[in-house]
Amino acid sequence: MTDASTPPSSNMADTGITRGLSSDSYGAAAVGMLNGVRVIDLSRLVAGNMLSLQLADFGADVIKVESAREGDTLRHWCEEQDNGEKLDSWWRVYGRNKKSLALDLRDHGALDVLRKLLDRAQVLIESFRPGTLESMGLAPATLHKTNPKLVVVRVSGWGQTGPYRDLPGFGSLLEGFCGFAHKHSIDGVPQLPNLALADMVAGLTGAFATLGALREVEVNAGQGQVIDLSLLEPMLAIMGPDVTAYSATGRVPKPSVKIASPRGAYRCRDGRWVALSGSTDSMARRLLEAIGRGDLADAPRFASNAARLENDIELDALIQDCIAQLDQDTCLAQFRSKGVTVGPVYNVAEIVADRHVIERECFVAPAHTNGTVMHNVVPRLSRTPGLIRHAAPSLGENTAELLQEAGVDQAEIVAMSARGAIRCS
Repeated sequence: MTDASTPPSSNMADTGITRGLSSDSYGAAAVGMLNGVRVIDLSRLVAGNMLSLQLADFGADVIKVESAREGDTLRHWCEEQDNGEKLDSWWRVYGRNKKSLALDLRDHGALDVLRKLLDRAQVLIESFRPGTLESMGLAPATLHKTNPKLVVVRVSGWGQTGPYRDLPGFGSLLEGFCGFAHKHSIDGVPQLPNLALADMVAGLTGAFATLGALREVEVNAGQGQVIDLSLLEPMLAIMGPDVTAYSATGRVPKPSVKIASPRGAYRCRDGRWVALSGSTDSMARRLLEAIGRGDLADAPRFASNAARLENDIELDALIQDCIAQLDQDTCLAQFRSKGVTVGPVYNVAEIVADRHVIERECFVAPAHTNGTVMHNVVPRLSRTPGLIRHAAPSLGENTAELLQEAGVDQAEIVAMSARGAIRCS
């Protein structure tokens, strides 16, 4: 974990990848490869913010349109600090590089401002329930009449069509529906992930789709289009070939069944853990040698992945018995010396202290974000890297300038503020 002002090290030059960015590379004036792309983000919660974060990190001008009263929901997902104060960690990370426009969209004047901004935007992101955009008079067909090249990303739990389109679509519901919770059952109890997995996957998928749609507009002289981004379907896409196998065999995979053996997390003598995988035959042989059981490398029950899966309990016990006698550091050194694919199981404190994470600057604390520690821009580009240009905005921080840009005069801004249609901070 380093400050973003740390200059790139010279020993990374041959790779073509920038290790870090100098302090001169950061700041509101810095631009990225998506400079000139304006994104209007009407979404709430994680998926839409994850999507627009990817675009903002690489230079897009992302305008978060928020409730003038409460702002984006992520502003209220806070961690309590030792001094009793609340840390808005979610917003600080996923609101970075964006502008805040605080509008009450029930107000006709505020809605008119939004329409003006949409006429000059390249992308609209929304996460209302299907049909809400139409009820606001902002149906994609309507928007395309005045801005035919607009890319409209519609984020929802279940998609814009189908019998479940109107059901609530929080990520937890989709993580249960898609088979993830069943696949990771423990003692018969389905397990939901302890992170916003469905939202994060949807956000990354949506960023890819958005860039593809923008390229089609710019390179192929195309028109704008609608991206129907459900939280369900990206999760189905990452669940592996279970449906393919079931369609062919009629068998429902058992929960927590391994796809390869040996594979798992193992407890060391010092109470710490390591994760390893020996899914190839050559790797399994090296692992058996590393635990002092090279005599079993040619045993038929361990000679192939299929055979090892059949005898996984026995193999797991052999590995655990060996690892239980070693501290984590010793285990890692011993197994790595044998070419075994092994690594530590970390908590967050161990992650940020790891020398590889530090050297790669996976986390930074840019001075212009008041030293807030956050993940660096990913992925790394050699010529046009993404940038953390500024901190997450306060609610309504950019309202006045954006209204002026839309042609709203000062008297109307004052009037809108007085009636609660906008918020300027």
